[in-house]
Amino acid sequence: MRKSAMALALLVFLAPAAALPQAKSGKGGVYEQLNLFGEAFERIRHDAVDPVADKKLIETAISGMLNGLDPRSVYLNEAEYQALKTPTPAEGAVTGLVVTLGNGQAKVVAPRDGSPAAAADIKPGDTIFSIDKQPTYDLTLPEIEQKLRGPADSEVALLLRRGSEKPIDVKLKRATGPFATVNGRLEAGDVAYVRLAGFEDQTPAELDSVVKELRRQAGSRLIGFVLDLRNNPGGSFDVAVKAADALMDKGDIAVIKSRKADNAKRIAATPGDVANGQPIVVLVNSGTAREAELVAGALQDSRRAVLLGTKTFGESAIASLIPLNGNGAIRLTTARFMTPSGRTIQGKGLDPDLVVSPLKLQKMAQADRLREADLRGALKGERSAPGSAASPAKDATTTATPPKGDQPTVASGEIGTTSDEQLTEAIDVLRGLAVTSGRAAAAAR
Repeated sequence: MRKSAMALALLVFLAPAAALPQAKSGKGGVYEQLNLFGEAFERIRHDAVDPVADKKLIETAISGMLNGLDPRSVYLNEAEYQALKTPTPAEGAVTGLVVTLGNGQAKVVAPRDGSPAAAADIKPGDTIFSIDKQPTYDLTLPEIEQKLRGPADSEVALLLRRGSEKPIDVKLKRATGPFATVNGRLEAGDVAYVRLAGFEDQTPAELDSVVKELRRQAGSRLIGFVLDLRNNPGGSFDVAVKAADALMDKGDIAVIKSRKADNAKRIAATPGDVANGQPIVVLVNSGTAREAELVAGALQDSRRAVLLGTKTFGESAIASLIPLNGNGAIRLTTARFMTPSGRTIQGKGLDPDLVVSPLKLQKMAQADRLREADLRGALKGERSAPGSAASPAKDATTTATPPKGDQPTVASGEIGTTSDEQLTEAIDVLRGLAVTSGRAAAAAR
């Protein structure tokens, strides 16, 4: 009886009563399993060689449940939750690194443009062995993120490995954000190059301002846009939707699917295209992740843009932050997004229309490259919806097959420079698109 009471108490602790589904009481049902949990809980309380506080046991159990789901689902204790909501000055500065966990290793998704991490030439796929000499293999993702934060201008020491190279020591000086997410310039007077490096609150206004200014500068000479999403690790989901909408006049932006398949939601674009319908070439690579993949997939499916570069990271999970009645919160993956045509991004990534690798950059062995599908517990992608743009052969499985061969990496500092071969290729492709669209327009008249 005592164990059943303990199990019920734990069940009530984990979720509000009104939110709990009906539990099965038969063999293998939730109450029987909670009895097992209660028994283990009592054994640890009474028999562990060192006493353990009940609160710590409960929090560790919740962390274990979430860690067993997928790399993004985590438990935040009350201190971590408060630090996330309202960081103090001692926690407010960052390195600009977006990190994920895979097979017990902390991996860089991408550094944010203009951040200390970008200035230090840290690249997507770099492995972080230690932070301030503390190994990362026994840290949770919130703990890693917390250790990377700190007072402005304070230093954090990282031990990194890139590919098969020897580990290197890097010291980063933390800086306060937000970092610029949009910048642009004219190439040869007639091509608008727009770098979109993340999705923060200020991004939509910045994107609108930069695009309009480039259109004003080029005038009638403008032939189109190169939108650079390489090494864009994502950001706010709602902001990414607004960014895609700004470049689309019609069609859908994404399809959101939750646990209940019949609750799929389509997000439609609103009238108005800040690029005025001119051709767009989108640059992508393995550092194009999460919300950046939403934008790339929307533009590709709507035939609004041509994707050029290499396969993207492959994550479309949507996480919800759920408070736990004064006991912290859980960050839980509650949905995923797909492209408008129903193509799966999760665990697969997006294939560019034109594969172009940065040949002059060092190539890393496939075993050392990281994509969402490589992570322990990574969410599996669904089959694409019937009639989607993806080929049947690619959608015959729900697991990802990473591309064979070496995968190139690129540093944020090399993006958009005169030695950027992918940008050069994108401009050439855009000129071809401009000629083709000009002929089509003339034929229509």
